[in-house]
Amino acid sequence: MSTSTASRPVPAARDNHVRWRLPVRLRKTVLVVHVGSAGAWIGIDVVSALLVLIGWTRSGDGRTTTYQALADLFVVPMLYAALAAGVVCLLTGVLLGLATKWGLVRYWWVAVKLVLNVLACAMMLAFLGPITELSTGEQPLQDIWFVAFLASTAMALLSFAMVLSVFKPWGRIRK
Repeated sequence: MSTSTASRPVPAARDNHVRWRLPVRLRKTVLVVHVGSAGAWIGIDVVSALLVLIGWTRSGDGRTTTYQALADLFVVPMLYAALAAGVVCLLTGVLLGLATKWGLVRYWWVAVKLVLNVLACAMMLAFLGPITELSTGEQPLQDIWFVAFLASTAMALLSFAMVLSVFKPWGRIRK
């Protein structure tokens, strides 16, 4: 009778230790919500940028009317929707970080994504006031650059976060 040593699964290294795990279906659901909210956030930013470009193509009273309509009907509500999507993305990202091997501050790419998300949400909060003033006419319409800056910066930050999610660069923060 020969004894063969069957390969046994090796226990996970301490580095990949997760304090608690989400059940598979719940983890996948949270991941779908995370990716969906990030996609919605990017989509809202793209639409906001296009609306600002439409306003810039107008001149005189047409420009004023366009910007007021954009601010009242589109930009402010979309900004609130983007903020909601950003908060959902942040919360689901933190939950995934805590409940997966990636952790919140175990890998550089995850930590950078967390900072980018918080920064983008803070930017939206900071710009809500000036944009709301713009829609009420309290601020000159030349200051629409706030919306353009917000949309383009958010698109750049969110696109970079998406690239980080795919390529996962830079390795671990500490061993």
